[in-house]
Amino acid sequence: MAIATRTSPLAMAQALMVQAQLAAAHGVEDIEGGFPILGLVTTGDQITDRALLDAGGKGLFTRELDRAQLDGKAAFAVHSMKDVPTHLPDGLELACVLEREDPSDILLTATGPGTLKSLPEGALIGTASLRRQAQALHARPDLQITLLRGNVGTRLQKLKDGPIAATFLAKAGLKRLGRPEGDWPGLDFAHSLPAPAQGAIGVTIRSDDDAARAALAPLNHVPTALAIAAERGVLEALDGSCRTPLAAYGAFSDGSLHLTAEVLKPDGSQRWRMDDARTGIDKIEAARAFGLSLGEALRKDGGAAVEAILTGTGS
Repeated sequence: MAIATRTSPLAMAQALMVQAQLAAAHGVEDIEGGFPILGLVTTGDQITDRALLDAGGKGLFTRELDRAQLDGKAAFAVHSMKDVPTHLPDGLELACVLEREDPSDILLTATGPGTLKSLPEGALIGTASLRRQAQALHARPDLQITLLRGNVGTRLQKLKDGPIAATFLAKAGLKRLGRPEGDWPGLDFAHSLPAPAQGAIGVTIRSDDDAARAALAPLNHVPTALAIAAERGVLEALDGSCRTPLAAYGAFSDGSLHLTAEVLKPDGSQRWRMDDARTGIDKIEAARAFGLSLGEALRKDGGAAVEAILTGTGS
């Protein structure tokens, strides 16, 4: 049963995690024979000179993996869930979500971990994320932003070479790569709420593949699956795309699912944030409905200004 994945170092590390967990769950000693890995270069991996919005937006990191599954070349596809569109292609479904890693962002400088407050006046930050750009500018309007894309190693080298003063990376990715920066403190959610489903790994299957679904069942972490379903519900309600600076984070505490979501203007000049909590969320559809309702409430609260952002007509 082959596992499709992107070939970036982080994607391969995540695929190896799934491979090892599948083998352990089913007592398979020949890991490569039982669950071979099929590495694929996606459209998103090939585009490093411009923002994803300019190249087609969400789905650029999943299309080739989707095709491999639909063509029968792979039973599973491993994804960073923040890259997965809210609606999967016909014939595919999300069958498993691993337990989530710390979803926070880390701000890296050439000399170590930083905070938005600690950066010098007018510092240049490199990022390709509109969310991170908007959040940084909301906290520090004086900061300058430049496009920075590429894998973790590429971005860290560009940071070292200058003139970029800092860049953002997901703590989860750094930890999975075994990098020491993964142990650095994450940014406060008050200023840097994560992207929906950040830090979560999902595995898709063909909808008619009952054997693949059964194989993944022991790996599925229900609290994580419910939390990201709520976050992706927010994304769906707000028609989230690469042009929309939005964030959402859900977590269980004291028996309730607590959900926070926000939308910002790309220039950071305005932010709309709401939070809510509900008990009894134990099904994916209920979690999705919770996220949809909070997203719709946020959309209503922002009125015409948020609609302009969502349609790409606002700055």
